[in-house]
Amino acid sequence: MSSKRRISVEMLRELMNNPRCIRNMSVIAHVDHGKSTLTDSLLAANELIAQSDVGNKRGTDIGKVEQEKGITIKSTGVSLLYDTTETCFKDPNGIEQFLINLIDSPGHVDFSSEVTAALRLTDGALVLVDCVEGACVQTETVLRQALQESKPVLSINKLDRAFLELQLSNEEIYTNFVKWISDVNNVISTYEDEVMGDLRVAPEKGTVAFSAGRQGWAFTLRDFARMYAKNGGIFKERLMEKLWRENYDLETKKWTSSST
Repeated sequence: MSSKRRISVEMLRELMNNPRCIRNMSVIAHVDHGKSTLTDSLLAANELIAQSDVGNKRGTDIGKVEQEKGITIKSTGVSLLYDTTETCFKDPNGIEQFLINLIDSPGHVDFSSEVTAALRLTDGALVLVDCVEGACVQTETVLRQALQESKPVLSINKLDRAFLELQLSNEEIYTNFVKWISDVNNVISTYEDEVMGDLRVAPEKGTVAFSAGRQGWAFTLRDFARMYAKNGGIFKERLMEKLWRENYDLETKKWTSSST
């Protein structure tokens, strides 16, 4: 979301006048899975708060009770600039800058009506899942709400917990990834509408991201596929499929036709 060019009100206002440059999205998750911290990170990338305040500022928790209790009660929106000129993402229509209207919604079950209101205002939903705790009760609730209004994408968040707090091995982290994605897809399969088509998420489709909101980084398989495809002359779509499957032999450093 960051931009080397200084972000100004005039820049955002100009984008507001062009509907093709506007994207509206909600951030939804189980309580304490990192919605407000991830939103803080995006605010810091847009120079709206200091990077050192990420996770503590809670920039979208503007109510007095929200600040005192450290929880999100009301859905709150913020407009952010996404400049694609500094990323590997290229819009097929040639648009280089987008205005992202982001809504940070509550995760507590008592405020589900706020989540519904946010989803009805937005084009899509970013579902966060803690990489250690996985899909929880409220994850299913907000997913069910999202499927009634829009198309969800998934981000497995708080990867720093797996690395620094629990110090999980690479294989344990990967096993967790597979399980959490499977759990989310089971919920989607239960509640999806045939009219909407197949809404299940998958890393090889680019609909699953991996993030650490407090540290301010995230990636998808598409990011690595573009990088390796450029150097190796391989189609990125084919490479994305290979990157997720268990078909790479570490000893021979070659792709195999069977799981390793």
